[in-house]
Amino acid sequence: MLVSFPAHLTWLAALLALIEMIIRIAALIVIPRNRRPTSAMAWLLAIFFIPEIGLILFLLIGNPQLPLARRRKQDEINAYIRATTEGEIVSSTQPPAPEWFESVVTLNRNLGAMPLAGGNTAHLFSDYQESIEAMAKAVREANSYVHVEFYIFQADEATETFFQALEQAIERGVSVRVLLDHWANRGKPYYKKTLARLNAMGATWQLMLPLQPFKGKYQRPDLRNHRKLLVVDGLVAFTGSQNLTDSSYNLRKNIRRGLHWVDLMVRLEGPVVAAINGVFLGDWYSETDQILANPEGDLSISGQVGGFDAQIVPSGPGFEFQNNLKLFMSLLYAAQERVIIVSPYFIPDEGLLLAISSACQRGLKVELFVSEIGDQAMVYHAQRSYYEALLRAGVTIWMYQPPFILHSKSMTIDDEVAIIGSSNMDMRSFGLNLEISMLVRGQEFVGQLRKVEDAYREASRELTLDEWQQQPLRSTILDNLARLTSALQ
Repeated sequence: MLVSFPAHLTWLAALLALIEMIIRIAALIVIPRNRRPTSAMAWLLAIFFIPEIGLILFLLIGNPQLPLARRRKQDEINAYIRATTEGEIVSSTQPPAPEWFESVVTLNRNLGAMPLAGGNTAHLFSDYQESIEAMAKAVREANSYVHVEFYIFQADEATETFFQALEQAIERGVSVRVLLDHWANRGKPYYKKTLARLNAMGATWQLMLPLQPFKGKYQRPDLRNHRKLLVVDGLVAFTGSQNLTDSSYNLRKNIRRGLHWVDLMVRLEGPVVAAINGVFLGDWYSETDQILANPEGDLSISGQVGGFDAQIVPSGPGFEFQNNLKLFMSLLYAAQERVIIVSPYFIPDEGLLLAISSACQRGLKVELFVSEIGDQAMVYHAQRSYYEALLRAGVTIWMYQPPFILHSKSMTIDDEVAIIGSSNMDMRSFGLNLEISMLVRGQEFVGQLRKVEDAYREASRELTLDEWQQQPLRSTILDNLARLTSALQ
């Protein structure tokens, strides 16, 4: 028996089919332009299979760049930093650098504007609470200003000593400015309490990348300022992976699972402090349109206090290129003996994966530290989808044991060069997050970092290819699906 449909329903179905066809054709024209092949393919698949939903998602999160006005501000900041630091580079106190090192420094200077400066000192903090106490101590010694910038910033029991130090600094007449990411803190425990505390003490604060469309502040909603830094009087700075919050992040799901974050921060003195302050000044200008005058706005990099060379590399959607990814890849190809990577979220693109496998094939020892368990299901499964390829290439994978989440972000190259900062080795950190990384040349610093890596190794177990091949089919399916969605940028 034939079933006939009303004419208006037939026309409606034909119209919907035509609209879907138009969406698909338009996607073929618009999406691949100036977009990485993996990202373009993921978006095209989404739109071809679910045109209407795919189109809505693309309109919401399909543009990985900041608004044009923000990108122009970043260009202004870069030009100002180049002009201000021209001719002020502090010479290296290290032995002659490898032949390839100068080209990496030039790359970073061209992309991120910051110069390389010698004469710095550093102290690493791998104990979570100890780093908070060290930052509080630096603030208690402030005489002029304190610049605070953290992705997550909460006034809780763990950070009480830091907030007390801020209050005491303001009482002494010290200028305190605070930047915190809007979406990372909004709706989280202690958010309102933290802002009220800042207001009560008299600190000047600003949300980073605020999503406030009714106030004219809007960009792609999943862009984040993921940087972590503290600058005191232009003399002392801290940077690294740690947010200013309890090691459980005060989240019920983490507390229920007994999870605690393991992080790495570095206390710095020397010319590199001015470069870290430059990152803060740029973010402050981007959010407030305010250019800070000296001494808060000082970018002078003179004054050697130690031995190692350092270069700050800011990155993010405000830049034309993926500065951190280019830095990582250039070092991977330059390495001659060994590479050790610590990254809680490791989702490489094709180029990075190729660089790592090539390092193994060149005879280098390559180690990767990750957490055995994850706090974000999609990222966790996407990361796992790369384990087999890495193991087959010859990478040694160390899995940090629960209930801890290894959140440190670092890379050591041979025995002389290292990176430490806020940047993960994933496509989000490369394209969507504002990050800060520090390139270091100095055997003493790398030696400190090696001791931290040794401690991580003792707290980890090695994942073998034989073990990985025993994974159940359902895990493989979840991993592969998460890998596809991770490319939607």
